[in-house]
Amino acid sequence: MEDKACITKQSKGLSFFERYLSFWVILCILAGILLGKLAPKVATSLDGLAIYVNKAPVVSIPIAICLFFMMYPIMVKIDFAEVLKAGKNVKPVLLTLFVNWAIKPFTMYAIAMLFLSVLFRTFIGTEALDYIKMPLGLDLPVGAEHGAGTVVLVEGVKMLAVPLWRSYLAGCILLGIAPCTAMVLVWGYLAKGNDGHTLIMVAINSLTMLVLYGPLGGFLLGIGRLPVPWKALLLSIGIYVALPLIAGFISRKLIVAKKGIDWFNSKFLHLLTPVTITALLITLVLLFSFKGEVILSNPLTILWIAIPLFIQTNLIFWIAYGLAKLLKLSYRDAAPSAMIGASNHFEVAIATAVMLFGLSSGASLATVIGVLIEVPVMLMLVRICLRTQDWFKPKESIQ
Repeated sequence: MEDKACITKQSKGLSFFERYLSFWVILCILAGILLGKLAPKVATSLDGLAIYVNKAPVVSIPIAICLFFMMYPIMVKIDFAEVLKAGKNVKPVLLTLFVNWAIKPFTMYAIAMLFLSVLFRTFIGTEALDYIKMPLGLDLPVGAEHGAGTVVLVEGVKMLAVPLWRSYLAGCILLGIAPCTAMVLVWGYLAKGNDGHTLIMVAINSLTMLVLYGPLGGFLLGIGRLPVPWKALLLSIGIYVALPLIAGFISRKLIVAKKGIDWFNSKFLHLLTPVTITALLITLVLLFSFKGEVILSNPLTILWIAIPLFIQTNLIFWIAYGLAKLLKLSYRDAAPSAMIGASNHFEVAIATAVMLFGLSSGASLATVIGVLIEVPVMLMLVRICLRTQDWFKPKESIQ
């Protein structure tokens, strides 16, 4: 496969924000918790700035703005003309798609269900409840049951009271069906993989999510006895995937036509470099300002969610890496194939959790914990790749 990028490459390696992302995430968690303690009405007021349907908040406007700026810099890098050339090296492409969509969502569900509903349920609280948004378009009377939830009034607004562990499960599911973030470009480079394959698969996954994200999410949420808000799920895909994808496609085309590809690469993309991470960090402050009380009352909450996420990340990595060896791929194709499967598109997962279940939901918290462990775990996997290059064709290993 040619190494020509379907997503324009910027500087190779970790930026200042990316290098210390775990530190910034922890800092924002602490800032959010502190904000929730000192000004508990701030996050509630911001979340109240929403688009309402049937008197139910569907889209939080401040969060929607943050999440759009999270996604746009990723989407504007995609050169769709190059996506069509991915078929020149079929095996790594098919491997990545198979692992991402046929294996990863279901192993995430199984692992999260085992740990959250069985092994850690007592620690989370067998009677602990979470209050999530009513599914879009659903208007049930107070006391009615829907899935595993019961309709209740919370400060005059109808909400669904669901077991807290099920809400955490929903967040894990949303992470499991959101493969590959822009950060995977960095992981692939650090592992000395095939940049062309990594870039093309990021683009293909972005497009594949438009088709598979909704059906897979609805199916897995449904068998988990969680409410499946189909309308909101489709709306979230439209707002947080399709909208920035279309905006990125149009703006890229216009800017390149007016200024040229060199100016686009060196000037425009340079301005966007910190935007995704900055928007993510602002979102985290809001999320944790609302969940601070839960975390302070049970500081091990993060651990209960992080353990199944850690196991899932490693499992998917080794499945993809092992299959790559069986398929006799070169190391330069095997490493990014495994990295793409192991990494999560946490921006989309956070966006979807906030829209479907609410800013204060356990599902939103679970997706944020996915961000917290992403960087250190992926850096560990990069080191594993570099130490196992000799597993593959010697002529393809990178010294």
